Amino acid sequence: MQRFHALVLGALAMAAIEAQAQAPAPDLAAGKARAEQICAACHGANGVSVGPAIPNLAGQKAAYLAAQLRDFRSGARKNAIMNPIAAQIGPADAANIAAFYASLQGAARAADTSPMFPSLAMTKVKLPADYKRDFVHYTTVNYPERPQVRHLYANRTAVDAAKTTGMLPNGSVLIIEVYVPKLDANRKPVAGSDGNLVPDTLSFVTVMEKQPGWGADVPEILRNGDWLYGAYNPDRSMRAANQAECLACHKPLAADDYLFSLKPLREFAQKR
Repeated sequence: MQRFHALVLGALAMAAIEAQAQAPAPDLAAGKARAEQICAACHGANGVSVGPAIPNLAGQKAAYLAAQLRDFRSGARKNAIMNPIAAQIGPADAANIAAFYASLQGAARAADTSPMFPSLAMTKVKLPADYKRDFVHYTTVNYPERPQVRHLYANRTAVDAAKTTGMLPNGSVLIIEVYVPKLDANRKPVAGSDGNLVPDTLSFVTVMEKQPGWGADVPEILRNGDWLYGAYNPDRSMRAANQAECLACHKPLAADDYLFSLKPLREFAQKR
């Protein structure tokens, strides 16, 4: 029996060696080209990320990077940004990208670099001055586990168009106010009579707006039609943000015009 097991293990080992020998060698040039198209917006052209919250890829093991892409693609590893990106990367591209980043010298600790796509480090989206007056509050979303409560607003252009089943037109603007809710003596979020969490402190405000040609400078793998995004502090100053993260998160929602809240917006509009 031991001899049988040894023969089986030997055969498996030989099969693995043969499979590796038959696998095509990674194409570093192709990997570099695809990395610039797909990954560089967040992870940098040379594998040094554009911000401290995004991991550097330069100098990582190729097998590790390829495995992460595979798991993001299959959904075995969950990430709102990476799952839709990896879903657009085939096995050959993943191997080439992984080999390219593995070939680079590792970055200095906590180093970051300027975005490869300047259009993603800035935004054309402005926070409307009188949105509380001119927009409508169409839904509230509660996240007691964070804790967080969000108030969602839309301008008249978006609300009027949402009465139909088509996509929202140019000129549509949607806003989310993100609040920390009131907490009780046990540090649990407090709900109001309507069942929604009671807002306490405004954390930040996000805006998404659609205008003609606004998506032209966005890499295709990230493009959300002509939607762009912006984020603002409670004092209305702009928050530093990489639009690539917003675009990637909304990318899978093309059928819903890249909106997480299209259904409640339509339901609200059709009742008016």
